[in-house]
Amino acid sequence: MANSSLKHYALVLGGSQGLGYASALKLAQKGWHILIIHRDRRSDLPEIEAKFEVIKQCGVDLKTFNLDATNSEKRKEFVSQLPELLGESGKIKLLLHSIAKGNLKAMTGDSPLNQTDLQITVNAMAYSFYDWSKAILEAGCFATNTRLLAFTSEGNQRVWKHYAAVSVAKTSLETLMKYMATEFAEYEITANCIQAGMVETQSFQMIPGHEELKASTEKRNPFQRLTQAEDVANVVYLLSLEEANWITGSIIKADGGESL
Repeated sequence: MANSSLKHYALVLGGSQGLGYASALKLAQKGWHILIIHRDRRSDLPEIEAKFEVIKQCGVDLKTFNLDATNSEKRKEFVSQLPELLGESGKIKLLLHSIAKGNLKAMTGDSPLNQTDLQITVNAMAYSFYDWSKAILEAGCFATNTRLLAFTSEGNQRVWKHYAAVSVAKTSLETLMKYMATEFAEYEITANCIQAGMVETQSFQMIPGHEELKASTEKRNPFQRLTQAEDVANVVYLLSLEEANWITGSIIKADGGESL
């Protein structure tokens, strides 16, 4: 990252595992200071804290917060504390939305997908991206040329078993991103989505029929393998560079040609 008198932070929403953690680690390796918001059970914290130690070993400032990023009151409380957390010279220059909180119910049968399921999923995986971006902007905590990034998936167009709620969330996320790219431009802020290929994360393993999905994806990917979290983290880093200033309002594929 470019030298600056400011201390630049990346804020990762959902940064304790999967794409969020891989991206946080990659950015830390490149000298970014990191803020991570995650929501994990107490029993999982020792393992997660060990992963956070790997980030700290990069020699950067790391602050982590175990709270529900989809809760509006928790968000307001956190953002109100940001100026103190960042200090006089600190600004957020990259916001990465990596919240995976989706409902995977069928639309028919016993206990089918309902409006509440849809609302919870879309709030977590789409609306919260805008809510956090707007709140931090209003708090004056973004740096010049800040990057707003969020993860989408091929499920934005393809139909996967019981993926309806998440698909609705991803398409909503992409629409919000395009409007944010347009309306936040006056503040020299860009917004983009990264369409990650199939990565075998905990969230992926919850998808019904994920083993069959994995096999078919490996077969159709030109490189005959699944996407790795590190592959996606590399693209997050590329978009953090000053040379990426003119990329905004885009859905950038990081899938090894899988969606072709």
